[in-house]
Amino acid sequence: MNGFSHKPVLLNECIGYLGIVPDGVYIDCTIGGAGHASEIAKRLDTRGRLLGIDRDAAAVEAAWQKLERQSQIVRFDIVQSNYLYIEKISREVGIEKANGILMDLGASSYQLDEADRGFSYNSNAALDMRMDRGAELTAETVVNKYAERDLVAIIAKYGEERWAARIGKFIVERRELGKIRTTGELVEIIKAAVPKQVRRDGPHPAKRTFQAIRIEVNDELAVLKKSIDACANMLEANGRLCVISFHSLEDRIVKTAFKELSATCVCPRGAPVCICGTVPKLRVVSKKPILPGQEEIEENPRARSAKLRVAERLPTGSQAVKK
Repeated sequence: MNGFSHKPVLLNECIGYLGIVPDGVYIDCTIGGAGHASEIAKRLDTRGRLLGIDRDAAAVEAAWQKLERQSQIVRFDIVQSNYLYIEKISREVGIEKANGILMDLGASSYQLDEADRGFSYNSNAALDMRMDRGAELTAETVVNKYAERDLVAIIAKYGEERWAARIGKFIVERRELGKIRTTGELVEIIKAAVPKQVRRDGPHPAKRTFQAIRIEVNDELAVLKKSIDACANMLEANGRLCVISFHSLEDRIVKTAFKELSATCVCPRGAPVCICGTVPKLRVVSKKPILPGQEEIEENPRARSAKLRVAERLPTGSQAVKK
């Protein structure tokens, strides 16, 4: 085993909402260490099928090793790729539709804990942050090559950091003295930029900036909306899509996408009669996000910010009453 581990968040809730049938087809878009996937596999019989996708080669290797021990599965496939391409990947392995799809967004516990991956502000390592280590863009490039205005925009938008302007300014001033190469160097720059009172009373001062740079490096938000559309296309009628997010930007995209895909009319407000002919693809199952319980948070503190949203595929041609 390569050491990849990731404690699955909201596991019982995901399994429950997926409503797994023994002969069903299920796709884990972010298989990680197969924490969720292995529990799905336990509920499948020899007619069932499982597809796992992950950008991280270490995750793919770990998932293969874990699932190979569950011999009751006739067939499972694990592909190193971006879940944006779920429809193409599914076709290539012979899957037309799925009964359930899971998306567990963000970085995994393994990626955060492995110092050499450069995701963590608690370890000193090369500035990397790539989920796919074959990708070209790294955190070092973002930190050292992006214009100040672009750095500020990324930190403000993706990190929702109120001190984005100061952090961007301090990064640019520091890199004029030499390239910023490590996470430790970046943390010290951020600490210098954030006022002492904020550093003392708030979360780790680098938390939001590291999140922002990671999102930029991996293009996480840009593909999320398109991926939800693609997942909806892959679902069988009554199949379910479960999405776990870990910060407000992700959750907002998921909530908006579910709303748009469940809309019954997109005509301008005040139109006397509906002429758009919109046919909804999804029915939102969870009107509000499902949150982890206190017991899970105590066992796994990283579950604290997790939110699960669930939607169900409507039969083709389903019509709802226009409002």
